[in-house]
Amino acid sequence: MAAHGSKKVIYAALAGNSLIAVTKFGAATYTGSSAMLSEAIHSLVDSGNQVLLLYGLKRSAKPADDNHPFGYGMELYFWTFVVAIMIFGVGAGVSIYEGIDKIRHPHPVENVHITYLVLGAAMVFEAFAWYVAFKEFKRSKGDAGWLEAVRRSKDPSVFTVLFEDTAAMLGLLVAFVGIGLGEWLGLPVLDGVASVLIGVILAVTAAILAYECKGLLVGEAVKPEVRNSIQRMAKDQKGVLTVNELLTMHLGPKDVLLNISLDMADELSSSDVEAAVSELEQRVKEAHPEIKRVFVEIQERTGHLADLRPK
Repeated sequence: MAAHGSKKVIYAALAGNSLIAVTKFGAATYTGSSAMLSEAIHSLVDSGNQVLLLYGLKRSAKPADDNHPFGYGMELYFWTFVVAIMIFGVGAGVSIYEGIDKIRHPHPVENVHITYLVLGAAMVFEAFAWYVAFKEFKRSKGDAGWLEAVRRSKDPSVFTVLFEDTAAMLGLLVAFVGIGLGEWLGLPVLDGVASVLIGVILAVTAAILAYECKGLLVGEAVKPEVRNSIQRMAKDQKGVLTVNELLTMHLGPKDVLLNISLDMADELSSSDVEAAVSELEQRVKEAHPEIKRVFVEIQERTGHLADLRPK
């Protein structure tokens, strides 16, 4: 996914969440609603998260240097993981704490009509931000299913915003229902229950994001179809007898490291081998522009297999 597409999604979410956070805090102070305060904290955390994602995108674009010879692409994965921790620790933690406090000490929500107006406006803003993220993610996922697309995506910035906005929409619905039922049934405790449920939604969202980011931080390979394509090109390359090993790792959404071990024909001269390797590297990079670095090892297959045996 292009960087400008990611930034467009994040900027849309940041604008929406900033406006919503200010409005919710005002409404929470005016009405005394625990669920509204949880929603305000949620929007504030989301705004901070979008700032962190923008910072991660900026850092990941830095060119390689002596201290980081493979570049800074994985900084995006790190800051996305920080976002997951923020959602869990601040958003979910504070929401659950506030909800439990309201359950223990229930009191009616004052000026409840203000709460409904703010929640309605927030739903409009969140729906716009969600639609921008949804449209961008739908464009990038291709024919893959939704869950499969999330698992295979190497750009966490867009699906993180999509998850956040989805959690926000669910949280708004829970707040609306909790406050409404509490007023209708005369049970202000339901306002606290809604706050706890919002915290649970945030905790689940954070856990999913953390799990997806963990794989990217540890190091994920390219998609199977890309790997198979490289394998075919290597096998078809003149002079190559066998592909001993093919290793790939994403250093960023559009930055892949390729390490390939080849067994070349014995009759080839050193200049023939060099020419074959250069041609293969060029073909691979033209077919898959995300592959930025290619390391080729020339080794006889039996020797390569011997190196793989446990010592």
